[in-house]
Amino acid sequence: MSLTVLMNAGPWLSVPPPGYGGIENVIATLVPELRRLGVRVVLASVGTSTLPVDEMLSVFPDGQFHALQRPYNQVCGISQAHLNGVVRELHARDDIDLVHDHVEAVGLATLTAMGPDAPPALHTLHWDLAKHPELYGNVDGGDRVRVNGVSASQLARAPRALREHSVGHVHLSTPLAVDADRRPAAPKGDYAVVLGRINPGKGQDLGARVAQRVGVPLVLAGPVGPYHRPEDLAAAGEEARQNPDVRFFLEQVAPHVDGDLVRWVGTVAGQERDDLLAGARVALFPLRWEEPGGTAVVESLALGTPVVSTARGCLPELIDHGRTGLLTTDEEELGDLLLAASLIDEGECRREAAARFTPATMAQRYVALYEQVRQLATAPRLQPA
Repeated sequence: MSLTVLMNAGPWLSVPPPGYGGIENVIATLVPELRRLGVRVVLASVGTSTLPVDEMLSVFPDGQFHALQRPYNQVCGISQAHLNGVVRELHARDDIDLVHDHVEAVGLATLTAMGPDAPPALHTLHWDLAKHPELYGNVDGGDRVRVNGVSASQLARAPRALREHSVGHVHLSTPLAVDADRRPAAPKGDYAVVLGRINPGKGQDLGARVAQRVGVPLVLAGPVGPYHRPEDLAAAGEEARQNPDVRFFLEQVAPHVDGDLVRWVGTVAGQERDDLLAGARVALFPLRWEEPGGTAVVESLALGTPVVSTARGCLPELIDHGRTGLLTTDEEELGDLLLAASLIDEGECRREAAARFTPATMAQRYVALYEQVRQLATAPRLQPA
């Protein structure tokens, strides 16, 4: 395949990320499979990215995630500086066949503002589409900029203008799904795990209360704002409270973290994360928001760990209730489902992951979307002077 794609990962974390990093992990999973299919990849990221690609483009030497939730006037230029570098690159060359953009709001706004000067572009929507109503409600990418979701439920809630630019959805994947059906069963502990960034939408406070009520040990694994370890947060002092996720943790979650029945272990990555997830009796997702993608959900299935969750967002698309997990619309029922999760066959979870959520499946779907976007971009691109 003769296709060059500029993969715009953004300025926040390296690819792959050192620990937490949902979008960056998606890109790190997708790019190797695209290259196996013959796609040439130019990665726009930060200088510390180590993902093998054909070319690298960076404005910042290292990730800017630490600044992400500072006051707007301190961070408003970060994404813009990164996108400015991307646009300069696009103006300087004519061999980019398509931009695959992953930068929230700013990526879409910049590409649509380029008009006929932009190459065909696909902007992947990884987040809650209730945000940015003035942008999403009035977006106009003409025939050159299209969007895709990471679940059907996410796009169903999108503003009409955004849906009119959509070319469909692509479920997320994980390398753990490759040959998951052939992987031997891992020994299971007695604990449940909530894997993900700690914030109100993920519902770790609800998870902690449920675990305490039914007596199931619970491990909370994920960062609190920019703080990846408990000792880092403890050392940060009162300044850390400027971050809304830190305030949520300290006020709503920490009172339930007793170090015994409920523990917060911070960010876990690599083999440590896989072992933690594979050894859990259940992966709990006590969601209070409409989860758009659910990377940790497909990772749980791939490692043979049944999912218990509120039936929000993409969860009903990813989980077959009664076969690979248990879903409920009633938060009060989560405790009963935690206790019942041992009835789920972990082999069914792994078989589902191997059939639906491999990186190759995701890459093939994206290549099809790339061709669709290019065909829809009927007007020729303005060439560099």
